[in-house]
Amino acid sequence: MHLDPLTAFGAVAVSAMLFFYAIEGRSPWFVLAFAGACLASSAYGFLQGAWPFGLVEMVWSGVALRRWWTRRG
Repeated sequence: MHLDPLTAFGAVAVSAMLFFYAIEGRSPWFVLAFAGACLASSAYGFLQGAWPFGLVEMVWSGVALRRWWTRRG
C-alpha cells in the first residue's frame, strides 16, 4: 500500500483534531491546538479539491478560536 504525501498530511491533521478535541478540557492550549488542527484539515480539504470540507473545517477553526479566546483567562 502506497500513501502519498497529501493523504498522509490529511490523516495526521484529522488525527490531531480528534486527539486535541478529546483532551481540550484539560487546558485552553489544547483548544488552541484543536483550532490549528482544524486549519490543517481545512488546508488538506482545499488541496485535495474537496472545498466544502475545507470550508467547514475553516469555520470549525473559527469556532475553536472563539472558545480558546473565552477560556484563556
